[in-house]
Amino acid sequence: MKKLVLILIALLALSAYITHAQNLEFPYTEDEIYEYAGFSLVYSEEHEQALWVAYHLTEEEALGEFPRRNNFREDPIITTGSASLNDYKGTGYDRGHLAPAGDMKWSKEAMSDSFYMTNMSPQLPGFNRDIWKELEALVRRWSIENKDLYIITGPILQDGPYETIGENEVSIPKRYYKVILDYTEPDIKMIAFILPNEKSDVPLYAFAVTVDTVEYITGLDFFYLLEDELEEDLEGQAHYFAW
Repeated sequence: MKKLVLILIALLALSAYITHAQNLEFPYTEDEIYEYAGFSLVYSEEHEQALWVAYHLTEEEALGEFPRRNNFREDPIITTGSASLNDYKGTGYDRGHLAPAGDMKWSKEAMSDSFYMTNMSPQLPGFNRDIWKELEALVRRWSIENKDLYIITGPILQDGPYETIGENEVSIPKRYYKVILDYTEPDIKMIAFILPNEKSDVPLYAFAVTVDTVEYITGLDFFYLLEDELEEDLEGQAHYFAW
């Protein structure tokens, strides 16, 4: 009987650990979380885009070879209606991915889901196709080098008012953030970036900030499932060259 109890305790501990790991990328929220193949998000009806997208990217996934398919489309999950393709048409803004298509090459379904308009945000072409793309590629490389990463990306929507595009009045963010956690021993580390929605020739390391900084600006609580002491230590780091 005692042995059975110990086994049950061990199984419960393992279950708690697995759940902890699976949900580690989620910021604290009381809003509805929409889950897709490869990523999850909270949607803002006010701004017609995600407040954040979060996902766990492994080395194997980052090395996926499923081809990109530009299947941009409205998201039927959003009962109030998501942004549409027409909202972006003729505006001069790209439909910029938050969860990158390049991180979803491991699955046909994940690739397809990444083209829902809920995962898009209005980005200037010089930003989306240059420094933002560079940051996405860097994070993929880090996920390969570090085996797996927890990633949260979103527009900063606390510094309005905003210009809008389309009939649905999609807000045009002025800045974007990306928060990254390497939770693999022995070098557990964390870093964040804040980039303005504009073309830039400034090196990426100049945009590195602490996770504390992003939390202060957005009001979000990232990686709240970590042990408090570890969370406090990691969220004060911005050691770009340690990666």
